[in-house]
Amino acid sequence: MTSTETTLSSPADAADRRRWLALAIVMTAAFMDLVDVTIVNIAIPSIQKDAGASFSQIQWITAGYALAFAAGLITGGRLGDIHGRKRLFLLGIGGFTIASALCGFAANPEMLVASRILQGAMAAMMVPQVLSIVHATFPAHERGKVFGLFGAIVGLGAVSGPLLGALLTEWNLFGLEWRPIFLINLPVGVAALILGRRFISESKAPQALKLDLVGVALVTLGMLMLIYPLTRGRELGWPLWGYVSMAGALVVFAALVGYEKRKTRIDGSPLVELSLFKVKSFAAGIAVQTVFGVALGIFFLVWTLYMQRGLGWSPLRAGLTGVPFSIAVSAAAGMSVQLLVPRFGRKVLQAGALIMAVGVLLYIWESDRYGMSIASWQMALPLVVMGAGMGFIVAPLTDAVLSEVPWEHSGSASGLINTVQQMGNALGLGLVSVLFFGEISDRLTRVQVGPAFVHAFQYALGWVAAVMAVIFLLMFALPKKPAQHVEGAAAEPEAVEGKKEPVLVP
Repeated sequence: MTSTETTLSSPADAADRRRWLALAIVMTAAFMDLVDVTIVNIAIPSIQKDAGASFSQIQWITAGYALAFAAGLITGGRLGDIHGRKRLFLLGIGGFTIASALCGFAANPEMLVASRILQGAMAAMMVPQVLSIVHATFPAHERGKVFGLFGAIVGLGAVSGPLLGALLTEWNLFGLEWRPIFLINLPVGVAALILGRRFISESKAPQALKLDLVGVALVTLGMLMLIYPLTRGRELGWPLWGYVSMAGALVVFAALVGYEKRKTRIDGSPLVELSLFKVKSFAAGIAVQTVFGVALGIFFLVWTLYMQRGLGWSPLRAGLTGVPFSIAVSAAAGMSVQLLVPRFGRKVLQAGALIMAVGVLLYIWESDRYGMSIASWQMALPLVVMGAGMGFIVAPLTDAVLSEVPWEHSGSASGLINTVQQMGNALGLGLVSVLFFGEISDRLTRVQVGPAFVHAFQYALGWVAAVMAVIFLLMFALPKKPAQHVEGAAAEPEAVEGKKEPVLVP
């Protein structure tokens, strides 16, 4: 190669390195959030014992994060469109790191609850920017590979959280009990903040937008009215006001739609870009994402209860049992977007739904056959099958939802994707009270507890298999093939301020 050729190729090589480093940074932040959602559940007994937290406070340690996260996602996405995705990402990860420190050094349960709510709010600012930055930084033909990596991160985060939480709690580092589950975020967050400032390129909507404060108020109120009763319903005995609140949320969302239509006509700066739902792939993908969130919300909770409460396993053994699942999700996610989806399109996602349903049914059969004596290795086969099915869905689904979205609305779209997934998860967690605990008697002897939990696990998984069948049917509305380039979608030339290419500005 001549010196001229070397000189000419250097800027492109530098830009390529920058965007892959930027990808590693935002994926690390996404992984940190995914782990943080699940890591706390394992440490709850330790927190309750060490901090002297009441049952209600323990509920709020998990529910407070989920509520603040879900309520702020759409607003966080839109703020990125307006003020810059890099800026909001850095603010979010900085705030998330500070909130993690406050959680780790909490002097009492009240401070821990408040810090978790702050942590959820900061995550809502950070997480929507992850997909938006990917959408703005990578051209359409490369996003499949990128979302494959994202799917692998989702798989690792789903299982790594409980395992990491179990290890950190059992090790009791420096006598800190449960606190390292939060403090571990500090070095990761600081590194992401420093590297993000250097390697992530700024991007925002090409035309000036204003924050829709009325829309923010309506969407936050609607999300709280829907998710709060779902999160606390079982603990409170499903009071009447909870049903009234959820019904009222539908009225608030209807008012939001009407107001956003008017806002679009007046100044073109709505919080929720309703025109996105005219994009068939986006609307169909949102529906699939919501129902898939329901299935995952049911499965992961009843799976944990089955192993720890039903079978009496330790948190560490339960976490290690999930490793084959995590590996299968990661491997299948990478394979699906790089090899299968470009050739077979949406059939890969539909195959994933069916494969996951088969894995669920296989799990039910093995649980019934081996009963209380089932071993971790006997769970490996159904977990690998389920993980492969999930991997075929999570990565290409994100690409399918965003593939035809206009670039300037990628922040709003990303916020909506994450929001509906959280709504689906919350609905799934609420349904656990009916599908799982509804099968367990209130009065059980010590001997009866294990078999009762095993039966309830099998019953709940039957519903998960049914939900996967519904997802298979909904996927017929997705595009047959991934869109490599759609005019008006992901308009890269103005993607980054001041440059023709979307990856060269620090």
